[in-house]
Amino acid sequence: MTQAIASPPPGVPVLDIDPFDYPFFDDPYPRMEEMREAGPVVWLSRYGCMALARHAEVYEVLRDWERFTSARGVGLVDYAKDARFRPKSLILEIDPPIHTRTRSAMMKVLSPRVMRQLRENFAVQAELLVDRLIEMGSFDGVTDLAEQFPLTVFPDALGMKREGRDNLLPVGALVFNSYGPENEIFLASKPLAEKGFAWLEMQCKRENLCEGGFGKAMFDLVDQGQLDEREGEVTVRAMLMAGVDTTVNGIGGAIYALCSNPEQYDLLHADPTLARSAFEEAVRWMSPAQSFFRTSAVDTEISGVPVAEGTKVFTLMASANRDPRRWDEPDRYDIRRNSVGHLGFGSGIHMCVGQNLARLEGELVLAALARRVRAMELTALPTLRYNNTLRGYATMPMRIISK
Repeated sequence: MTQAIASPPPGVPVLDIDPFDYPFFDDPYPRMEEMREAGPVVWLSRYGCMALARHAEVYEVLRDWERFTSARGVGLVDYAKDARFRPKSLILEIDPPIHTRTRSAMMKVLSPRVMRQLRENFAVQAELLVDRLIEMGSFDGVTDLAEQFPLTVFPDALGMKREGRDNLLPVGALVFNSYGPENEIFLASKPLAEKGFAWLEMQCKRENLCEGGFGKAMFDLVDQGQLDEREGEVTVRAMLMAGVDTTVNGIGGAIYALCSNPEQYDLLHADPTLARSAFEEAVRWMSPAQSFFRTSAVDTEISGVPVAEGTKVFTLMASANRDPRRWDEPDRYDIRRNSVGHLGFGSGIHMCVGQNLARLEGELVLAALARRVRAMELTALPTLRYNNTLRGYATMPMRIISK
């Protein structure tokens, strides 16, 4: 556990809120509003850290890697003070100049040109998935839809073998859980992921990747001298983490949003070209990645509040995405909203490297549904998949009515 700074700066509101417990996860929005309204900066007494819940302050910190470093960990633990149980992410938890090199490699492999090349096959796979869902009529919107699509198309495009892909979500869950405290939620995810780490390590080696995928393309960059062999393996692993968990939760959140707001699905059904907007708005409204930490690298300030070097700063992107100072009627899901500026994929140099892939997958699966499904509805309340960083569903019983 990180060493808490003894006391907050004078005048900063002190709140006894635990953003990592079950009641908060069940309904985070009232407590997020409490934090936003308390001030631009608040102090969470349970963890001895600053918290930012308004859009302006969260945006400022995420954009300024020199003042607010990721290299000391994007979780509660400060790597400059405390031991860590896993290697640093070569994307999330490294700052320039190393970050510039590794992110540049990933952006080449996941470039807009590559996304255009993937689009046709992803669209075909989305149509095949909707075929199966129409035949089923009733199904689980998480396991049969939100998980099924990303766990098929993305690992295929990367060049991963089919066997063992069920390890991806447990491993991702543990990694994202590790950014919070070592609470019950974190501990419960450890046994599920134990075998998965060894499996994932092997899958990210060049000899286990199929030709033609962008996993092999990453090793082409290794051969060109842009990365070393180990960096190539770790970067392929980072692509998997960036391209699966948040996408699954983003698609699941979009399905939940559309089922819960049938008038919005009617708009989408009438105009499937709104699919990209429907997914983007769901990422704002649901925020699959809810929060990350930064650490103050220097003595500085946020909105006039002094921030001492070494202070952990908790950035709540999910709260920023519902800040009425930034959005009109922020709690309303509106697929015609201009959601540019939301922080669902982060911001700055550590903005989600897989965001374009997630957008492509979300758009195509929603468009395929909109073209062929007249209505969809929940048949029972969905259940949450608890995670210290991510927000998403474990189950979502639903049914669809085709044309």
